[in-house]
Amino acid sequence: MAKKAKSKDYFGLPRIISIILAIIPVTAWVLGMITRFLEGKIVAGIIRIFGGWLIWIADLILMIIKGRILRLLNI
Repeated sequence: MAKKAKSKDYFGLPRIISIILAIIPVTAWVLGMITRFLEGKIVAGIIRIFGGWLIWIADLILMIIKGRILRLLNI
């Protein structure tokens, strides 16, 4: 049986590439915003437009540990 591919943030890029992109604040902010909009989470995407700088460190830590960005709001 085929193994189900685990969805990753930052467009399914390899984890090391995602970590490198998460280290750069502007890139992490823009990619986090785009990721949330692509997931259909409009409110979460708008919050990331204005508050993305505030959650950059949390995104970086979670990207290293789990390979995913922080999800504060699932709306």
